[in-house]
Amino acid sequence: MAVLRVAAVVFFTLLTLSAAVRPLSKRSPSLQHSFSQVPPVCSNVDISGLQFCNTSLPYDVRAKDLVDSMTLEEKAHQLGNKATGVPRLGIPPYQWWSEALHGVSTSGPGTFFNGTVPAATSFPTPLSLTASFNESLWRTLGQVTSTEARAMHNEGQAGLTFWSPNINVVRDPRWGRAMETPGEDTFVIGRYAVNYVRGLQDVEGHEYSGDLNYRPLKVSACCKHYAAYDLENWEGVDRFHFDAKVTAQDMIETFLPPFETCVKEGDVSSVMCSFNQINGIPICADTRLLSDTIKGDWNLHGYIVSDCDSAEVIHDAQKWLGDTQEETVARVLRAGKALLSQTLVAFAV
Repeated sequence: MAVLRVAAVVFFTLLTLSAAVRPLSKRSPSLQHSFSQVPPVCSNVDISGLQFCNTSLPYDVRAKDLVDSMTLEEKAHQLGNKATGVPRLGIPPYQWWSEALHGVSTSGPGTFFNGTVPAATSFPTPLSLTASFNESLWRTLGQVTSTEARAMHNEGQAGLTFWSPNINVVRDPRWGRAMETPGEDTFVIGRYAVNYVRGLQDVEGHEYSGDLNYRPLKVSACCKHYAAYDLENWEGVDRFHFDAKVTAQDMIETFLPPFETCVKEGDVSSVMCSFNQINGIPICADTRLLSDTIKGDWNLHGYIVSDCDSAEVIHDAQKWLGDTQEETVARVLRAGKALLSQTLVAFAV
């Protein structure tokens, strides 16, 4: 059932994003980069009898019809960041991983530069931008970044899902990645998240209208890394094995508020869970923190994705609960995740 539910969420997100996408040119130099091109869903197939291709039907009806039409193996192959698509149903392959921390970046495999678009605007780091305390500036930079992202997408050089911004609360400068974040103030981080995400996602005239599950997005943003995550590698402890000891008060007052603000006020379409554990439980397998909090209490209109290989980290590095590979994947899906970034999702079959 978890695989069925996740496939529906993934399809729903792609439909929302692709509603205004025009046909793309074929300029990708490699198979890897070709996954960033998203031709219209239902193209090149006989759509008679395929309810999910009927644009007059609601998204939930179309998503259920698609899920019902897919085999278990086909569903599993859509759960990684490099979704294979379902050619027989007209569902194209797609690379979910693109980055736009302070401008469109090639950090993710879904985006690349070439002679057509050789570069994108690179703005100052988020820590520097936050020092301006200028909320309208943060939103404007998000708007410029998403405009360039859509232009690159139209040329087949970028996806539509950008795993940014990084809104971790910095508590230790030894982390080494503080410049990626808006800093150490919980309130300011939340305001940065709202404005940058709104700049990336909002389509003018559709910011707050109607059912937010159906509103069009310019691109999809992602607030990361959830949560209590600010250690890379220090004196023998790395981010894959780090167990953050956090009191309930500190979670409520410090580490959760920026993400809550990002979801509730920014209406971000994705949240990424981090590698680390909190009080002995891997975050990407914690139902209370994922499904119950992000989806339940905060009402996320979108999907939860893992950081790269998080499911494998839970199995191989953390060896949590002694689970098999299949049990680990099942556990993180049931916890609320919809995408397993770089994980061998064949485990789910």
